[in-house]
Amino acid sequence: MLTPLEETLTTLYKDGMVTFLNKHPEYFEEAIQLAITDKQPYSWRSAWLLWSVMTKNDPRFDKYIPSILESIKNKQDGHQRELLKILYLLEINEEHEGYLFDLCISLWENIQKKPSIRYTAFRFLVKITKKHPELRKEIDFLLEPRYFETLSPGVKKGVFKMLKNQH
Repeated sequence: MLTPLEETLTTLYKDGMVTFLNKHPEYFEEAIQLAITDKQPYSWRSAWLLWSVMTKNDPRFDKYIPSILESIKNKQDGHQRELLKILYLLEINEEHEGYLFDLCISLWENIQKKPSIRYTAFRFLVKITKKHPELRKEIDFLLEPRYFETLSPGVKKGVFKMLKNQH
């Protein structure tokens, strides 16, 4: 038997899902729990929905940041991307930034990953190095040509634009 949230995630279009979660905040915690588990197709969709309804530095996510971080490693590419997009809008404390930085390096280095997750991971690396310029040297070695071979022209252009805007 599906929960009302699971039913919503599989039967409605985006606008309907957003409306449902906004009208029923009591399902927010279930949405988070679904997003960090691997109960497909609900988990990926739940992460996607959460990103669609959240605000920058949304306090409802604060206590879930460690769980979201821990869950990313074992997810499929699209699910990883959606969880990173949630974290990107949040203020991550220094305690978790190191783990996140290492995770994003691993995602970027894995040229078998889809370009969209690699791009999102690289975005995070740039964001963290803006806050901690001393880490910039850490990502310079990630600019070797082999890391760009599997990227589309658009993603390559986006990465170089990020780097250009960082200076």
